[in-house]
Amino acid sequence: MIESKVQAFLDRHIFQLNNIAIAVGVSGGPDSLALLHFLFQQREKRSLRIVAVHVDHMFRGEESLQDALFVKGFCEERGIPFEMKRADVPAYIKKTGLSTQQAARHCRYKFFEEVMEKHNLHYLALGHHGDDQIETVLMRLTRGSSGKARSGIPFSRQLGTSIIFRPFLCLTKEELEAYCTEHGLEPRLDPSNAKGYYSRNRFRSRVLPFLKEENPAVHEHFQRFSEEVQSDEDYLIELTTKKLNKVMNKEDGQATIDISSFQEMPMPLQRRAIKLILNYLYKERPASLSAIHIEKIFSIIRSPHPSGTLDFPEGLRIIRSYGNCHFQMNPTEGREYCFELFGTDEIVLPNGDRIEAQLLDTFPGIDASRNHMIIDLQQSGTPLVIRNRQNGDRMSLKGMAGSKKVKDIFIDLKIPLAKRDEWPVVTDRAGNVLWLPGLRKSNQEASKEGNKFLLLSYIKH
Repeated sequence: MIESKVQAFLDRHIFQLNNIAIAVGVSGGPDSLALLHFLFQQREKRSLRIVAVHVDHMFRGEESLQDALFVKGFCEERGIPFEMKRADVPAYIKKTGLSTQQAARHCRYKFFEEVMEKHNLHYLALGHHGDDQIETVLMRLTRGSSGKARSGIPFSRQLGTSIIFRPFLCLTKEELEAYCTEHGLEPRLDPSNAKGYYSRNRFRSRVLPFLKEENPAVHEHFQRFSEEVQSDEDYLIELTTKKLNKVMNKEDGQATIDISSFQEMPMPLQRRAIKLILNYLYKERPASLSAIHIEKIFSIIRSPHPSGTLDFPEGLRIIRSYGNCHFQMNPTEGREYCFELFGTDEIVLPNGDRIEAQLLDTFPGIDASRNHMIIDLQQSGTPLVIRNRQNGDRMSLKGMAGSKKVKDIFIDLKIPLAKRDEWPVVTDRAGNVLWLPGLRKSNQEASKEGNKFLLLSYIKH
């Protein structure tokens, strides 16, 4: 039975599931429905007070509304207090410019906190399980996360004055589905969970089965890894904070470190110190920020040149000036930038988007997406230039005669005015516009003839 596994897991974390008031996040899927049912079954034995909470993110129209009504009916049948909200996340994305995941999370947790305050609840239970943990750890390692982010999903953490906890991290998806079957539960299924364009779904369908075939208990090992990384990081961060306070001056939106004193710190503490500075400056850390960015900071700190500048996502500028390194948060709007490309490289734009360049000897076999551009270097020469738009920019569009103003292209595609000045423009060394990443290509995209190509890929943060 899962009860004994969950109890052993809670005991290991010294967590008492007795005499507490809990908000339970319920989507209607197998994991959260099993969690709600489990806690409902335990409520008298453990003197629990529970309130089910559901947020309809309004991504799937009538289908997601039916999920909400299903959870409402489930709770009414059992006399479980229920709170729900229809949050127009698509509209919130347009308003804030946040990613889909960030926007949904903002709306969801805001409502969780409102419900917890209304009902005087001090705990929030969520249905993440062991398979979620494996997927999260692998995804973060793959995209270059470092430090505590590598540990994946924590068993518990603070949410304002309350605590989030996840009692099912010790269980597999299969165990929770079996629990639903055993208790006659008929959860709702989100069809987006099967779509391959979500990276988590690719890990779920391709990597997870292999790992489970190698070891059916692999989720236990990933959970142990998660907990060990978290405890190690907590200790190292404590040491780092003490050392960093001696070499850094900070004020609102800025921080300055003395480079020579900073380099006297042990390297594991230096890496964590950089992350602490970034956490201090970013109110919400951009998803695009990774270990690669930290290495770029080290490259400017170690450089023999007395000065240098880096532009990071969301307006963070890092300036090396003789013996100091300054971190400054400034608005990105209107900031000019210009990068040169000679071959294989990665350019991180001020807004966090990236352009990756790969030098090839043969014509690549890729799709015709506007997020890719193939340059014949024998025709265009080097360097290529990535910059903001300039007055008078024109380009000869692929498949069309003549040329068109870049300004008019932005207008035709309804690109917001605030985004036009930061949108990347790729030109050849003579200033001819070759590509508006993600929008339009010029008629100078390479054909299959030639033997020196540069494959450009545009990646939104």
